[in-house]
Amino acid sequence: MNNIKAAITAVGSYVPDHVLTNKMLEDLVETNDEWITTRTGIKERRILKDPDKGSSYLGIRAAQDLIERKNIDPAEIDMLIFATTTPDMPVAATGVYVASKIGAVNAFAYDLQAACSSFLYGMSTASSYIESGRYKKILVIGADKMSSIINYEDRATCIIFGDGAGAALFEPNEEGYGFQDEYLRSDGIGRNFLKIDAGGSLLPASHETVDKKQHFVQQDGKTVFKFAVSNMAGVSEKIMKRNNLTPESVDWLVAHQANKRIIDATANRMNLDNSKVLMNIQRYGNTTSATLPLLLSDFENQLKQGDNLIFASFGGGFTWGSIYLKWAYNS
Repeated sequence: MNNIKAAITAVGSYVPDHVLTNKMLEDLVETNDEWITTRTGIKERRILKDPDKGSSYLGIRAAQDLIERKNIDPAEIDMLIFATTTPDMPVAATGVYVASKIGAVNAFAYDLQAACSSFLYGMSTASSYIESGRYKKILVIGADKMSSIINYEDRATCIIFGDGAGAALFEPNEEGYGFQDEYLRSDGIGRNFLKIDAGGSLLPASHETVDKKQHFVQQDGKTVFKFAVSNMAGVSEKIMKRNNLTPESVDWLVAHQANKRIIDATANRMNLDNSKVLMNIQRYGNTTSATLPLLLSDFENQLKQGDNLIFASFGGGFTWGSIYLKWAYNS
């Protein structure tokens, strides 16, 4: 019987210096701080202002932070998964470039795209590789420069998203800590509710698509909210029941930071006390692939060996799921 589990052994993060506050957004669109805070829980978000830097820059900085915290040799990394919905460019995988820039010379790398669930799906992939015994150190990075695909004249999207990156290192563990279970789902019904119309093979870039602003994110907010509340809460409750977890035995909910009301609904469905819900949406907004590792990095000092963590996410497409992980170390 295989006793190897995939444990997170280190985390890292990076957010840009520039802060875009709700007050500043009042000068761009018809909105105000109270309206944004009440509906989303967001007070500010970080923006990578340099036009010459993309998601790779965010990911490199997060990876370097992890490497410094853990004091590891990047040449020991076997594999790098770059979870993103905003790669630097088409075709050339951003993760490959990131691996080279951080000195992970012995790693193979690729990008993984499942919208806001990208990092969660990356966790699943990394854990499977670790448990197979094939690889010993896998770095999963979630990074998105969402400001590059946001129309700052569209109130439905510009108030929500920010830029950032987080990273987690997965290694084998034989003491029972690490990845315990997962329940991942998807449904193509979501294709038309949260999307970018142009830039893909279906509608290549042209003067017309640029003029029509079809390269920016669009969303049907009410539909996305309804599906997110129902499905993110549903899978979290299911993973608890499947593993005989009670609200008392769950130590932390690590939920995708899309909207405070969605996070609250998930916690309520799980009957969790608010003190067990990790939240930083007020500072970063929705950083898409980066929300989960940013939470781990921000709250690392509160996580204790043996803690039961429930991860939950929901993304465009639709993609969603939950992972049960037992924390492996004291920081």
